[in-house]
Amino acid sequence: MRRVENPPNPYLSEHHEWLGPAPPARLEVFEDASRGILSENDSPDIPFRWSVNPYRGCQHACSYCYARATHEYLGLGAGTDFDTKILVKPEAARLLAKALARPSWRRERIAFSGVTDCYQPLEAAWKLTQSCLQVCCDFANPVTIVTKSFLVVRDADLLVRLHKLARASVFLSIPFADDRVARKVETGAPPPSSRFQAMRRLREAGVPVGIMLAPVIPGLNDRDIPTLLARAADAGATAAGMMPLRLPRGVREVFLTRLRRELPDRAARVEARIRAMRGGDWNDARFGHRMHAEGAYWRSVRQLFDKSVRRFGLSHETRENDAPKPNRPEQLRLFG
Repeated sequence: MRRVENPPNPYLSEHHEWLGPAPPARLEVFEDASRGILSENDSPDIPFRWSVNPYRGCQHACSYCYARATHEYLGLGAGTDFDTKILVKPEAARLLAKALARPSWRRERIAFSGVTDCYQPLEAAWKLTQSCLQVCCDFANPVTIVTKSFLVVRDADLLVRLHKLARASVFLSIPFADDRVARKVETGAPPPSSRFQAMRRLREAGVPVGIMLAPVIPGLNDRDIPTLLARAADAGATAAGMMPLRLPRGVREVFLTRLRRELPDRAARVEARIRAMRGGDWNDARFGHRMHAEGAYWRSVRQLFDKSVRRFGLSHETRENDAPKPNRPEQLRLFG
């Protein structure tokens, strides 16, 4: 049994706390009756216009995940509610086909997923991502996937076919080099070693692959950058990107609770450096600032990343849309 760590939802007028030990958090799956699946983004922070999210909530249970805050919009918590109360969209493929069949659709690149991992464990049974990728094949529509899961290898043949028809690429999100440290922060995610295996398998199959260092947590995993990029290059990656840690709303409490419990000797240093890159605060929610960081220490992290990218022959990942966003003609780096 483990204590449920579920911060109060700021959108609710009241919350309840257990008088004794909390019961174990058990997986619950709910069907989402959304009438659309293709989400359009116009934030200057996000470098893609269109995304598909077949799931809400994520069993990977990464303590730092900025998407935790989206569960609060549903009247749920950002803690173990996010990890165990998962919404699935059973009509995802049909809705995507309807969207791509519109005469106005311009075959722009679609990001899978942008919020929660489209290859989390439930995908093995529900196959919603696989069905959506098949729709993209039917319409020859380009995609980019970001995932932590080895399960993506299951769809290697489908991704190769899609890449030949349009364009398809997969970025493995691997922010930690050590499996043991990763397990303390990314409780339910596959270990980094498994993700590098997936990267190699996909590349051998003919799928373009890259690495996402997301998030980079100053004082915790920034020293892993050269090792991660070297391993990625060896596994066949051709591009790399990174993003600094974000701690919106309830995410901060989830992350700090896990950090202080699992890595108490590093907690004070990490907390100080997080605040230093956010102007003394924990988070900067302003549009145009959310995915960026500042300060002397973060500049040194950025320099280390840039130097390592060049050293190992990788390219800085950019994800430009096939058509520019309104009022955003400039090219945007995917993360960082």
